[in-house]
Amino acid sequence: MYIKVKVVPRAKKSEIIKLDKDYLKVKVLSPAIKNKANKEMIELLADYYSVYKSAVKIIRGEHFREKLVEILR
Repeated sequence: MYIKVKVVPRAKKSEIIKLDKDYLKVKVLSPAIKNKANKEMIELLADYYSVYKSAVKIIRGEHFREKLVEILR
């Protein structure tokens, strides 16, 4: 399954907000330095979809806020 994700680094709290069927806004505490925000986003999405972290892959946009993420089930 592919979903579009907008990441907001350095938020006050970590949360996932569903904006559309396949579009999520993910707020993370970590800054966008040394891939910390991406790692936290992957952990949050793995918990949200009840899958392992290895089942969440960034397909496009690793260095941007807008990302295309694949969730393997």
